[in-house]
Amino acid sequence: MHYIFSYQNPQRHFIDIVCIISEIDSKSLLVQLPSWRPGRYELGNFAKNIQKWEAFDVNGKKLSSQKRTKDSWEIVTDQVKEVHIHYTYYAAELNAGSCYLDEKQLYVNPVNCCLYVPGHIEEPCVVELILPEDYQVATGMKSSGKNRFQAANFHELADSPFIASNTLNQRELVVSGIKFQLSFQGVCRPDWTKLLNDFYVFIKEQLSTMRNFPVTEYHFLFQILPQRIYHGVEHLASTVIALGPSYHLMENHLYNELLGVCCHELFHSWNIKSIRPKEMMPYDYTKENYSRLGYVCEGITTYYGDYFLFRSGIFNEQDYFKTFHERLQKHFHNPARFTMPVTDASFDTWLDGYVPGIPARKTSIYDEGCLLSFMTDILIRKKTEDKKSLDDVMRLLYNDFSLKGKGYSEADYIHAVEYIAGDSFALFFSNYVYGTADYEPILKEQLAYIGCGLVKAVSKKYHEAYYGFKLVENSFPPKVALVYPDSVSDKAGLAANDELIAINSHPIKNDFNEWSTYFAGEEIVLSVFSNGFVKSIRLLPSTGTQYYNYSIAKLEMPDETQRRAYENWAKRKF
Repeated sequence: MHYIFSYQNPQRHFIDIVCIISEIDSKSLLVQLPSWRPGRYELGNFAKNIQKWEAFDVNGKKLSSQKRTKDSWEIVTDQVKEVHIHYTYYAAELNAGSCYLDEKQLYVNPVNCCLYVPGHIEEPCVVELILPEDYQVATGMKSSGKNRFQAANFHELADSPFIASNTLNQRELVVSGIKFQLSFQGVCRPDWTKLLNDFYVFIKEQLSTMRNFPVTEYHFLFQILPQRIYHGVEHLASTVIALGPSYHLMENHLYNELLGVCCHELFHSWNIKSIRPKEMMPYDYTKENYSRLGYVCEGITTYYGDYFLFRSGIFNEQDYFKTFHERLQKHFHNPARFTMPVTDASFDTWLDGYVPGIPARKTSIYDEGCLLSFMTDILIRKKTEDKKSLDDVMRLLYNDFSLKGKGYSEADYIHAVEYIAGDSFALFFSNYVYGTADYEPILKEQLAYIGCGLVKAVSKKYHEAYYGFKLVENSFPPKVALVYPDSVSDKAGLAANDELIAINSHPIKNDFNEWSTYFAGEEIVLSVFSNGFVKSIRLLPSTGTQYYNYSIAKLEMPDETQRRAYENWAKRKF
């Protein structure tokens, strides 16, 4: 298949695409557009962005065609050996997984907009870009000439985003014989000395851990935006990272986020792009690819994304503990942890995995998965006296499944963990992976092994601690994000999405926490806008605490075993 990308009026955001299909030997041809993209396990329905879909023969004669499903078309090809399909794709969404066109760049994730022929998905693909003379292209695809690229098959094409622009800011480094290229698009001033040094360190740590890399060249593609954004999408030989705002790129918080998401997405080159659940071997782009292993694919990667930065020395303890604190908060502040196992959350990403959804329904393959990965890692270390770890599990999965072209099952993952640990994990998986047992006791045990403690403190926000509800951050008017089940707020009738208007007749702006603290210990009357009506809700503060802040801290007086275990895990002195 041969694809030609061009455009006429970039401000309109329409990309002109020609898909050429040759050597046709049937009376009709079915062509398909993917319904979803690997890296986001929910239906994307990309066909909604297609306009002016027409098919022609090699001489420009229009062929009869008809849409058969939401994203497939049938073309009458009797006596026709080559078909040229012309269509435009609306590309006006700029994030890490979409397509975007304007006067400054052509940015494409081919899985969004490239057709394929089912049954011929393994055939080679050629991409040709018609671009301004001064444009450069950043992509993981192999070049076969100026603005011309090739992919071994549609799977590789779908997995190969590209950015074409005359403002790309690029550098490369070589680690263990593998070339890594960093390409920045957008207004930003990268500190290349710092970036290349830090990237070298965490890349080296990952390569040393896994001992083999799936590809010989890898590309970090950055979309740097003027507004706040944090988004990354994994591919086998590349990743796209969308970050902003531009002016904070090299400052502490956003720079740490940049490192964290890049380290995370790089590890995905092994975990999910290579080490893949058997339900996704190969990908079926036409429908959901259900799996209960999202907590492995995303959870382990989330754990390692920060952990590699920590143990390689890029993150200090404060940096790493802060990221761990965020995972703890999200887990313990989510009442769904008692109702939905993380395996079910993995399955349900196809239903509502990337939006908040209804209150207290679902857990997170990222947050719960990260904590499960940490506990699995420490349990293995404990059972083997620090001779083995989760690293060994990932190497086993890579060598025994990925390198042999096989997908792994739920049972395979459990077996790998038990084989490396030399002991049963049956209760662990039953209680915490396939069940909804409380994480707190077992987290304390695993933290204690490495000389750390779980610190539990009353939330500093009075309304969280004593009324039992959380607000949407930076919302005005203040909007209720979550009401803890059976809290005083829940029993009084407060609900998610209610907007707070006043407290004891005082108008609320962005100062609700200050007002609720001011009236601490007293009954308050909230004026609330709820589903089109204004109502009053009386609240007496609870005598117990609904929300706590969770964090980890090193013990002041660890014993020698704890000290040694910490140093083996963290690769640094206690």
